[in-house]
Amino acid sequence: MNERITPYDEKMTKTYSNLLEEFGTIRAGRANPNVLSKIRVDYYGTPTPLQQIGNITVPEPRVLQIQPWEASMVKKIEKAIMTSDLGIHPSNDGRVIRLIFPELTEERRKDLVKDIKKKGEGAKVAVRNIRRDANDTFKKLGKSEISEDEVKDLNDEIQKLTDKYVKDIDKAVEEKSKEILTV
Repeated sequence: MNERITPYDEKMTKTYSNLLEEFGTIRAGRANPNVLSKIRVDYYGTPTPLQQIGNITVPEPRVLQIQPWEASMVKKIEKAIMTSDLGIHPSNDGRVIRLIFPELTEERRKDLVKDIKKKGEGAKVAVRNIRRDANDTFKKLGKSEISEDEVKDLNDEIQKLTDKYVKDIDKAVEEKSKEILTV
């Protein structure tokens, strides 16, 4: 790969990785600790990721269990979950917090799939914007530093890269959609 293409490849990789990370936070009717990855808890005045404050386990397919390292954190964790956009009401027994994920309705599944497709489109737009920036840069280089043939080769290479990432994004959207729609 041409060294002029590398920074754009890295940006596209980052876009794709971010999309996969977002997909990980979308719940599919099964309990997945990743849905808690964006939740921050006030830990002695510092917003701290929930994973750093307690042990998160999946004792049953639709139940997440959070056992804080310190019993005094139970109420703060519960508050953080309730103020998040998770949409699940936590229950605790004083030591352990349980999140019970309801079965997804058909309508909710369809809404989630729409959301997944929207996020996928956003990622594809970001990849295409990276391609456009690359092409603009190559065009400027073509006026002073490199030949027109080299510009054409770079444009072809960035297009192949764009096509690869768009295809990867489509595949990820399709897989996540299938996962959501599987009852």
